[in-house]
Amino acid sequence: MKIKKANAGALTNFEVLDFLRSRGAAKDPTRVIAHIAASEFKVYDYLVDSAACNQTREHINEFLKKCQKYDLAKAEILNIINVRPSSPVEIDPIIEECEKRIGEGIEELIELVETVLPAPPTQPNTEDEVVDDDEGIVDGEQPSTATEEMETEN
Repeated sequence: MKIKKANAGALTNFEVLDFLRSRGAAKDPTRVIAHIAASEFKVYDYLVDSAACNQTREHINEFLKKCQKYDLAKAEILNIINVRPSSPVEIDPIIEECEKRIGEGIEELIELVETVLPAPPTQPNTEDEVVDDDEGIVDGEQPSTATEEMETEN
């Protein structure tokens, strides 16, 4: 690998993920074959579960063209691509003086983000999966396990 220009600028999460994939991170589930450091695998694991895993260069280039009318700084654009905000609450800390600079255009910008940049992979919602079964539990007592219940029945 030849470095053409050192420190040419900040990278998007997609570019980092693409680089790690090019080094073989995706092809080595055992984490032994590819010549990648353990920390790089941790970064890879994080990015695979983020919005970057579904992005392509075409998505990013399209977003860069369409967001020019908002006059955003490079760092703000980079953070929007990496975070992929989907509400005003998420975009406000990314853009300095957001209300003053963009005003009513915030909703339009969020709509642009949601249509151009693909959504991150869905995560199972653990709150919905929790079954509330408090039958027979007195305050302060720990719920019994299935094996404890089996032992008491025998």
